[in-house]
Amino acid sequence: MRSRAVNIWRSLDWWVIAIYAVMVFAGWVSIYAASYNYDHTSIFDYASRSGKQLIWIFLALGLGGFILLIDTRIFETYAPLIYLGMIALLVVTIFVAPDVKGSRSWLVLGPVSLQPAEFGKFSTALMLAWLFNTYNFKFTNAKNFIKAVLIVMVPFFLIILQKETGSALVYLSFVLVFYREGMSGLVMIAGIASIIFFVIGVKYGGDIVGISNLGPSIVLQLIILLVEGMLFFFTENRNAAKYLLLAQSVIFGICYLINIWFPIDFVYVGIFMCAATLIYVLLLYIQTRYSKYLVIGLFTAFFVGFLFSVEYAFNNVLEPHQQIRIKVALGMEDDPRGAGYNVNQAKIAIGSGGLFGKGLLNGTQTKLKYVPEQDTDFIFCTIGEEEGFVGSVFVLLLFTALILRLIHLAERQRSIFSRVYGYCVVSVFLFHLFINVGMVIGLCPVIGIPLPLFSYGGSGLWSFSILLFIFLRLDASRLEKY
Repeated sequence: MRSRAVNIWRSLDWWVIAIYAVMVFAGWVSIYAASYNYDHTSIFDYASRSGKQLIWIFLALGLGGFILLIDTRIFETYAPLIYLGMIALLVVTIFVAPDVKGSRSWLVLGPVSLQPAEFGKFSTALMLAWLFNTYNFKFTNAKNFIKAVLIVMVPFFLIILQKETGSALVYLSFVLVFYREGMSGLVMIAGIASIIFFVIGVKYGGDIVGISNLGPSIVLQLIILLVEGMLFFFTENRNAAKYLLLAQSVIFGICYLINIWFPIDFVYVGIFMCAATLIYVLLLYIQTRYSKYLVIGLFTAFFVGFLFSVEYAFNNVLEPHQQIRIKVALGMEDDPRGAGYNVNQAKIAIGSGGLFGKGLLNGTQTKLKYVPEQDTDFIFCTIGEEEGFVGSVFVLLLFTALILRLIHLAERQRSIFSRVYGYCVVSVFLFHLFINVGMVIGLCPVIGIPLPLFSYGGSGLWSFSILLFIFLRLDASRLEKY
């Protein structure tokens, strides 16, 4: 395989660079608006947040330019060393980082503070790309699957130990890469279902056992419906799903009629039906030796066990401040002066912006500092108040254009390494976008996720810039080998 000379600058995807430039500029202006005060009126004042962010922007651009000059073989060859070095740094951070708002995730280097968890994203992405690019790698192989999961879970747990749950959750977004590279859709369904059952278990946990009503049993019926859907779409025996649905309908209907005269605890009816479903699926596996039946059976047991363990995990594993944030997000508690304060003020700010906003520097909620962290995690509310619905949609369209373009670039890659890395970048941006905007408008618990390229902070800006520019460099060199 021989290389051919390609002009890197002419091969760069300038659409991504243009979108990146617009987002960084818009983020800088938004930071200026969010942190504006009458002591520092200039956007270039280096004593202000906007002035400091400008320094980070110039450094990020210089770092991006440097990355574009690096031979792509360095990324492929030294990915394991980069990953191990970052893991070592995460371990050191646990012991040497000062306590900042309850977490130990920031390294203080003189006047500069850096968060290694942010930089761990690109090193984990490189390591995953390296693993998937190894000779004869097949993701469907159990050992390879475990290796990929461990690459993600090691930094995940190290960041959890730093008491930085929000940053750790970002690493779970790499499951999208697994799915793209061949992971069974059953795993994706199980993950989504687990989130749904967690929400149901937390909100209605006190009513799951021992109450004679239909509500909790319906949750168990949903598990059976999910199993039926798996049987229908992931096995060739679709009649099994139809028979199971018919049996479920008949049993539940008979119990409902009996309940009119003789009260029945429908929770136990649901448990019985789930157990019968599990036995039925396992019998199908014994009869056919088709592995997907066994997987579906294991998922059935997992879903039921997970549902009944949620309340215990919620009360005994999560920290009190995490519990209250989840309860506020689910509408279980109203704490406008405590855990719900940020979200309530953010909603007020966004709602007051109307269609076209109040104009730059004219936002009352932001100028009076009613919204905490309004230039970092909650910067989207500044955009909503001052630029209105139109400005908010414009920002979301920018992210949509960037993500769609990155997906296009990932799909056109000729090497597995570049494609996997590209999808890692897409996954990280998608997760940050959904969670940040979701928590600002009250759809997600507040977990401290910045808005990429908009929120104030050098670590975040550098992290996203490194992610993007490495991929741009890989994409620009896709024609160098054939």
